[in-house]
Amino acid sequence: MSHWKDTSSLTPLRAAGFAVSMVLAAGAFIVPQAAFAQSTPVSNSAIRPSNTPAAAAPEDEGDIPETPDGTTSAANNATQGATTARTAASDQKPSDETTGSILDEDMMRLNTREAPLDERLPARKPEPNPATEETPGIRIGTFVLRPTVTQSINTETQKDAGIKQTRGFLETDLHATLTSDWSLHQLSVTTDGAWQKNVSGEGEEQPDFKINGDLRLDLPEDTTAHIIGGYHFYREDTDDPNALQNADKQSDVQEFSAGASIERDFGILRGSTGIDVSRAIYSDATLSDGTTVSLSDRNETSGTIRGRIGYELSPALIPFIEANVGKTVYDDAVDSAGYRRSGDSYGAKVGVALDMGEKLRGEVGIGYQTATFDDDRLSDIDTAVVDAQLLWSPLRGTDVTIGLLTSINPSTTAGESGYVSHALTTGITHQLRDNLTGTVLGGITYRDYPSDSPTSDETVYTTSAGLTWNINRYLDLTSTIGYELTSRKTSSDSEQWRAGLGLKLKR
Repeated sequence: MSHWKDTSSLTPLRAAGFAVSMVLAAGAFIVPQAAFAQSTPVSNSAIRPSNTPAAAAPEDEGDIPETPDGTTSAANNATQGATTARTAASDQKPSDETTGSILDEDMMRLNTREAPLDERLPARKPEPNPATEETPGIRIGTFVLRPTVTQSINTETQKDAGIKQTRGFLETDLHATLTSDWSLHQLSVTTDGAWQKNVSGEGEEQPDFKINGDLRLDLPEDTTAHIIGGYHFYREDTDDPNALQNADKQSDVQEFSAGASIERDFGILRGSTGIDVSRAIYSDATLSDGTTVSLSDRNETSGTIRGRIGYELSPALIPFIEANVGKTVYDDAVDSAGYRRSGDSYGAKVGVALDMGEKLRGEVGIGYQTATFDDDRLSDIDTAVVDAQLLWSPLRGTDVTIGLLTSINPSTTAGESGYVSHALTTGITHQLRDNLTGTVLGGITYRDYPSDSPTSDETVYTTSAGLTWNINRYLDLTSTIGYELTSRKTSSDSEQWRAGLGLKLKR
């Protein structure tokens, strides 16, 4: 039996009215369906940015669109986060590249890292916690300054050659970024520092301060140039291979750096070249008996020229080949032990750069590197190179960083040419709650000395963990704990424990 009403018997006016009512009824049904389709939540495959702080200036993403309420859009936040992850990966090199305690730098990273922000998918997070929102910063002309100061109380225990030292100390950590908001080009300045003051026990204080600037120039025809400069001050650690034994106060080291680079896209080819110059100055060291030892013969200037060319198989896969040539010149042609330590270095590697969206990005390369010295008594150092910097995000709210670095570290010890460092570092950051973040860092560094060296190989193990509780958008509570073990074949091992609790003020 048909449910449709027969309209043949209706008058023309009544038939027209019936037709209009049917059209209106159909429209009332269709419109809500269209509105519902337009309000479908964003897919889970949206880009998820990293929370790792960047040490280099991000690429220009253009003007930042704003929503009617003044906040940036989710798509723009995702783009900025992806850029941060790319630059952070290249900046997180193991501490063995410079002298100093690896654990010290791990703890500093835990104290100064920013709490994660996860505001990219409002449909999945309808009620964001105000405590995790980014601070507005301080407007200075066309720049935005975002300073962070962490004040903590810490305890540290060191064991070396049967000697145990314990101290309690206050530490002030500083992290600040100054970034321009120009429509074209960008200048960014990043500052990190740590100041310590012993309040009990005995042990050497470890001050650290560095500032780095990056001026990005957006040139025509897909060309980008960078001009960089930096300064780093730190105190050499007792466990460093080049440090003086039985020193009551190690040398204060000042490092100056400058460089320039240019990158250009030639269709499917990507080329870049650059030059870097660094200068290191060492102060006198003080022995346990009060005697001072001049280390001016370690002052040196180094320069490196590098070039890379890549072939874009796809936006996610870019194989590349890279080469570099360097030279090191010491202020004193002959050091205090009678060695001429100036020399040259050469290196080359092939690899691939990856960018698979929010899940995996970074690069992997293999190659060869060698260092030669003017003094024939110092043997050349050469090694196969395996380098990698990867950022992996297995699930939302979790970031995993993996780093591999092979480097040649010249020595200043009499009769030693240096050693090869093979370092593996990992870091895991997980958002336990919307205002609670946990971080775990770990690393293994193997120092491989030549077979004719009187120094035995060493292995350094480090691990540290921290929690950050966002009390509000301007104040965090932090806690850290770390451990470092240096294992030696022919001498006693050394250990270091450290734990601390602090407050972080953000603006």
